[in-house]
Amino acid sequence: MDKVRSEHPCKKIEVWFQDEARFGQQGTIARVWALKGSRPRAVRQTKYEWLYVIGSVCPQTGQSIGLLSPYINTDVMNVYLRQFNRELSEGIHAVLVWDQAGFHKSNGLNIPDNITIIPLPTYSPELNPVENLWHYFRNHYWANRAYADYDDLLMSATDAWQKAALDPEIIKSVCRASYAERNN
Repeated sequence: MDKVRSEHPCKKIEVWFQDEARFGQQGTIARVWALKGSRPRAVRQTKYEWLYVIGSVCPQTGQSIGLLSPYINTDVMNVYLRQFNRELSEGIHAVLVWDQAGFHKSNGLNIPDNITIIPLPTYSPELNPVENLWHYFRNHYWANRAYADYDDLLMSATDAWQKAALDPEIIKSVCRASYAERNN
């Protein structure tokens, strides 16, 4: 962080975490409240429509930036990085922490000047607080449901994003990363 601050002395530095989640018709089965001794039914589809929810969060400010896509590759990540760059406030330099997926390490990736990428160690999703947001979505919005088609998935993903990811208090709570907080 000190290196990033020294390279961008006139900018405010914000730490953001980025990840992707595949969301589809084979959904999640979650626990539900039921009468003791009863066996509540749960929906489990066997269809194969899905989409990707690509998101970044800044746990300290509670901001989030997201994109929905039918697939994910380097071109989609470039679109996402352009959108992320446009949505950053003026005077901000973002440190974007993400995993080492193939499309994150591609030579075709175009990283804007006001973004510094820091890769997480391999096989360490527990270090990425966005993973908690995906768990939150699956438990509160996407569990125990059936989806008719891709448009239904899109509506549900959009609804979850608008209700949870656009609420700064939920992001601050669900995505808190004490190891990334600055002590002034």
